Formats: sequence, C-alpha cells, structure tokens
Amino acid sequence: MDNSVFDKARKWICYNARPIDRARFRYLFENGSREAVLAALIEYQNDDGGFGHALEADSFNPFSSPIQTWAATEILHEICLEENHPITRGILRYLESGKDFNGKCWLNTVPSNNDYPHASWWMYDNQSYDTITYNPTAALAGFALSFAGKGSNIYKKCYDIVKEAIVYLKEADQCDEMHILACYVRMTQYCRKAGLADELSIDEVEKILQQKVNKILTWNRDTWSDSYVCKPSHFFMDKECFLYHSFGELADYECNFIKNKQNTDGTWSINWQWEEYLEQWHIAENWWKAHLIIMNLRFLQGLSEEARVKVSETGKE
Repeated sequence: MDNSVFDKARKWICYNARPIDRARFRYLFENGSREAVLAALIEYQNDDGGFGHALEADSFNPFSSPIQTWAATEILHEICLEENHPITRGILRYLESGKDFNGKCWLNTVPSNNDYPHASWWMYDNQSYDTITYNPTAALAGFALSFAGKGSNIYKKCYDIVKEAIVYLKEADQCDEMHILACYVRMTQYCRKAGLADELSIDEVEKILQQKVNKILTWNRDTWSDSYVCKPSHFFMDKECFLYHSFGELADYECNFIKNKQNTDGTWSINWQWEEYLEQWHIAENWWKAHLIIMNLRFLQGLSEEARVKVSETGKE
C-alpha cells in the first residue's frame, strides 16, 4: 500500500478518532495490543451484557440493542478474539436473556432509539417488532455458536436460529439486501469456526450467497463516487473469503478507487447523512470517518499482493 495513503490516515486518526478507533487502528496496523481494544470496547457495554452508547455511530441510544451489540462482535472478530472473555460472556448473557427478541429474530431497531438522536433508519415504529430480518440476527446467532458451550441454552437457541436463517435465505427475496447478506457471510465464517460446516451445509449456503451478492453489487462504477453503493468491501476484507474468487476483479478496482478518493486530510467522504439531529450528525460523521479509514486500510491490506501494510520499523505483518 502507498505509504502516503497510510500516513495521512494515521495522522487524522491520532488527532480526531475516539479511543476505541485509535486502539483498533494501533492493533491492526502498528502492533498495538488487543487488551487496549478490549479496554476501550468494554466502556460501551451495559450491565445486561449488551452494547449501546453509539458504538454504531448512527444511534446515540445509551441502552443495549442488537445492532450495537453486533457492532461489538464485529470488533471482536476484527481482533481475532477467541478466548473466553468477560465481554463475550456478557454478550452471550444479553442474547440468552430474550431481551429485544421477537421469537424469531433480534430486533433490528428498538423502542428506546426514538428517545435519542439517531439516523432515520434506526427509528422504531409499530411494524418493527414483528419484522423478520436477519440483520443482525444471522451474525449474532453465528457468534453464539462460535463462543457458547454446546450444551448451553443459548447454543441450542442459536443453532435453531441459524437453521431457520438458512431456510429463509433460500426462500425469501427480502434477503437480497447488502447489510443482511453481510450478516449471512459472517454467519458462515462463525459456523466454520464452530465446526458446523458439514452439519449445516455451509458450502451450499456460500453458493447461494455468491449468487445473491453478484445480484446486488453495484457494477456501474460511475455511481461509486457520489452514492451509497454496494461494493466488495461490504462482504470481505481479504483474499481468504470465499467471495473473493468470484469478485476479485471488482475488489481490485475498489482498491484503486480507495487510493484515488482519499481526501487531503487523510479521510474518505461519508456518502450518507441524517435527516434530523444535524448537530449530533456532525459528531457521528467524524466517528464514521474513523471507522471508514480503518475499513479502507484493512481492505487495502488484505487485498495487496504482499497482504501487509508497512507502518514502521516495529509494524506488524
């Protein structure tokens, strides 16, 4: 990766990012410690084990919600946490509690979101409770299968949820949406980690996902600069993902796109915004810029020929 891309991004992170994103950046690119990430992350965890407090920056709700908790699991996946940890045990406790669960799925949005600044897509309405969506349920259930004991109630519950999610993927057109499909991709990774690939026919699931991702990727590259589009980085960060073999050429194009679209201050522009709470949106936008820097650098790192970013004499590969 071009060192100038990294250097500009690093400077912005150092002066502007939240502690959680500075810790993630240092862990991923500068040989920082996993413990620093966990120490910053636990500040967002509530007593019930779930996460809130705008960890996912489009909702300022301090109370736990499935989406905010999913955001925490994504960070745990990012730092390759595998051991039994208090944060993980808390998440499993939240998922097992039945809170924010409608009998089929964890809610995509929760009532308390409405009491705090948020993006319009996190508004809770009368239809929200009964909506069947596997964003973030598929990823949360997969997380539980990966971390919970096989004899536990939450493992059994999430095993059934994953089986239902797979049936839904095969039968429902509502799954043709990039955030839902990204949760399914993560679910397959967790299932493989849990040793359930054969038992749950994950090879077949991945073939279905490949077809659905092919359908919703934004192949018209002219729209990438000024629209919220579906790109390969929504689904994978490296060449090891099963999707890379089908979409490697577009992923390589995205790498060049990322390099060419970096702003002079080291950030990349956020191509969405809130319709209300504009004062808080300016804060959230800055948080998203930090997250996007991390995701873009991870993508460049994972897709580069040498699969590394050289950041310093002590930088990690």
